[in-house]
Amino acid sequence: MKMNVIVVDDTPINVTLIAHLVRRLDDGVPVEFTDPRKGLTWCVEQVPDLVIVDYMMPEMDGIEFVRRFRACPGREDIPVLMVTANDQIEVRHQALEAGANDFLTKPIDKAEFMARARNMLSLRRSQRKLADHAAWLAEEVKKATAEILARERETIIRLSKAADSRDPETGAHILRMSHYSKLIAARLGLPEADQEMLLEAAPMHDIGKVGIPDNILLKPGRLDPGEFEIMKRHAILGYDILNGSQSSMLQAAAQIALSHHEKYDGSGYPYGLKADAIPIFARICSVADVFDALTSERPYKKAWEDERAIALLREGAGSHFDPACVQAFLADWDEVMAIRERFRDDEAEKIAHQLGGY
Repeated sequence: MKMNVIVVDDTPINVTLIAHLVRRLDDGVPVEFTDPRKGLTWCVEQVPDLVIVDYMMPEMDGIEFVRRFRACPGREDIPVLMVTANDQIEVRHQALEAGANDFLTKPIDKAEFMARARNMLSLRRSQRKLADHAAWLAEEVKKATAEILARERETIIRLSKAADSRDPETGAHILRMSHYSKLIAARLGLPEADQEMLLEAAPMHDIGKVGIPDNILLKPGRLDPGEFEIMKRHAILGYDILNGSQSSMLQAAAQIALSHHEKYDGSGYPYGLKADAIPIFARICSVADVFDALTSERPYKKAWEDERAIALLREGAGSHFDPACVQAFLADWDEVMAIRERFRDDEAEKIAHQLGGY
C-alpha cells in the first residue's frame, strides 16, 4: 500500500534528510516542499497519509499549517508529526490544540524518527482499510437496495396488470399517465426522488378495481347512481390493498389510490377533501389520468381531440383540478406529445412484457 508522506520544511537540507528516512519506511513515498503554502495546496488537492511539518518557517509557521490542514474536509484524522526544538514546550501545547498528533525533536534522531513514523503510518493503514471496508459495505447496501426496488417495481407492474385485465383501460394507459405525472411533478419543482417515486407508484391508482363486479366495471353505458356508488369503492379498496406496507413506494401508491378521485373544490370522493388537503401525488395523478382517459379511444367511446381535453382541464382548474398541476402539465406540450408517441396503445402488449420498463 503506497503511503504518501508530506515533508514541509523551509530548509532544503532538512527536507532532503527526512525524505531519505521516509524512503526507508515500508511503502513510504516522500512528497517534499520547502514552501508551506505549496505544501498546503497539495494537501487540499490530494490526500496525504502522514504530514511531517517543521514549526519554525517564515510566512506560515507549523502551527498555522496544521490548523489550516485540519480545516480541510477529510483531513481531520490524518496523522501529523511536528518538528520542534526540545525546549519549545509552549509551542507543543499550541500544536496539540491545532491538531498535531506527535513531535520530533531537533536534531532528529534516526531511530526515534523511524519508530514514530512507523506508528503513525500503521495507524493510517488501519484508517484506510476501515474506509475501504466502509465503501465496500456502502456499495453492497446500494446493490441490495436496488434489488429491493426492482422487486417492488415488478410487484407494482404485476398488480397493475391484474387490475388492467379486468378494466377496459390498456397497459399503455398506465404508462402514459405515470409519465405524465412525473412530467407534472418535475414542472412543479418536486425533488427528483419524488418524481421517480410518483412514476413508479402512479400505475397503482386503480388497483382497487379488482374488487368491483364485472357487470359494473365493464358496463359500456353510463352507470346509474347505485352502480356509481359501488364503483366509487375502488378508491378505498385500492388503499386497503396497498396500505400498511413498509415500502415507501407502496405507501405513496396507497395514497394515490385513495385520493386520485378527490376534487380540488371538495366535491370528489371518497372523503370530499379540498385543495391542499388532497395529497400532492393524488392531485398530480388526477390531471394525468383524466387527460389520458379523455384522449384515448376505447371500445365504448372515441378519443377526444386534444383541444377539447385541454379546454376541460382549464375549465376544471380550481374546481376539479389543482390549478398549479394543470398549468404544469400544459407548460411542456412537446414532452406530453413525446410521451403519448412513446406509449401508444398499439404498443401496449410489447410494453406489458417489459417489467421494470418505466
